[in-house]
Amino acid sequence: MSEQPPYLRIADELRRRVAEQVWGPGDRLPSRAQIGQECGVGENVVRRAQELLISQGVLEGRAGSGTYVAEPRRRVRIVRSSAREQPDGSPFRGDMKASGRQGDWESRTDAKVPAPAEIAARLGMAEGELCVRTTYEFLANSRPVQLSTSWEPYDLTGGTLIVLPEGGPHAGAGVVNRMAAIGVTVSHAVEQPEPRQASPEEASLLGVQKAALVTHIRRTYYSDQGRPVETADIVVPAAHCEIVYEILIGS
Repeated sequence: MSEQPPYLRIADELRRRVAEQVWGPGDRLPSRAQIGQECGVGENVVRRAQELLISQGVLEGRAGSGTYVAEPRRRVRIVRSSAREQPDGSPFRGDMKASGRQGDWESRTDAKVPAPAEIAARLGMAEGELCVRTTYEFLANSRPVQLSTSWEPYDLTGGTLIVLPEGGPHAGAGVVNRMAAIGVTVSHAVEQPEPRQASPEEASLLGVQKAALVTHIRRTYYSDQGRPVETADIVVPAAHCEIVYEILIGS
């Protein structure tokens, strides 16, 4: 019988220490160098062991901070439905409140960004035409649960009070409500979800293992005139979130 690979042996040892409360929920683990020296293996072996335990929910990685023992965590329920678009608040915050969590987000907006080919096609414009790009990191109880990159045509919102999605009097109101403020009626959205592996940057931001399974949703909002007014790439970690589609029947 072949000998157990070193990283599996280290994973078993780390799992045992967590089970025996040597490290409790929320505790930060010693450095990989310390663990490797203690267990007689290299840092790469420890890294593989930790990544395995992160994928199993035993540990969690925090970008720029280290590796921690995961606290008991229910998957966040994220509802996709036209009923989520409300005139008086954020749908994401509503989802989080319904699950007993505090919802918030961090964002960064760059104006006049040339549209890459795929984004241009989704927005019905020529490649290189200017867009307003906003990146989001959505948080549930201060933990990242969703990433999003939004693109809006600059020729639609430029010079208006809604040009910055997270600035001005309509900051954070959502695409439907913001567009209504400049006389554009959003009639529907199209979403295309597909599973894939997280990129290294996404894994770092979401605190999951490299190449962990995520759901990538390509969403585009359309006006009642048929014009795409916003498109976004939404990334949700499968281990931490469940996505539910609510289908309304009738009016």
